[in-house]
Amino acid sequence: MSSILIKGKPPKYWTKAKRILSKKDKVMKKLIYNFKDGNLITRNDVFFSLCKSIIGQQISVAAANSVFLKFKKKCNNKINAKTVNSLSFRNLKECGLSKQKVLGIQDLAKKILNKSFKPNLIKKMSDEEAIEYLSDLRQIGRWSAEMILLFSFNRSNIWPLQDIGLLRAISNNYNKKYLPPKKFLEKLYKKFTPYCSVATWYLWRSIDDEPIQY
Repeated sequence: MSSILIKGKPPKYWTKAKRILSKKDKVMKKLIYNFKDGNLITRNDVFFSLCKSIIGQQISVAAANSVFLKFKKKCNNKINAKTVNSLSFRNLKECGLSKQKVLGIQDLAKKILNKSFKPNLIKKMSDEEAIEYLSDLRQIGRWSAEMILLFSFNRSNIWPLQDIGLLRAISNNYNKKYLPPKKFLEKLYKKFTPYCSVATWYLWRSIDDEPIQY
């Protein structure tokens, strides 16, 4: 989980989603009431968010934040494909990145520059099509793709069941063992659709003082 409460306009569906989720589910009603501050916002920068998601894979939040700050410094605060492409393998490795993560970030920069990866196409894709498209990138799996759809595109119905934080929050709030039973997760998915992203955001809030942001 992450870090800083960034204020911004909520997605168009946010207010309606809160009303519907509150009616459908007692736990949601309580969480929505308890966490009135903040909402899901978009950074609107797919390259930035993909880099952040690659850096954050399989390491703690504190470690990810530390590596990301070094990465940002190497990029002179300009995290874009052109800047990253100008950095050597060694430059990137010095940020504390593994070999695989360096290769993933370099590959992403090249694909943005040579236009073999076009983030704008994602807007016209369904969630599953977009997950497949993003997963073709090196070092990007389903979890990273879902984070991009949630945070960069503000898709309304993302239910990232590979996310440990979400699963832990479900266990805590619904008095289920960890890992929560698959049938129960499917039941919640049906109940929260088409606003699983909003439910996910509030469940994250219940275990983290400040909203997550990629």
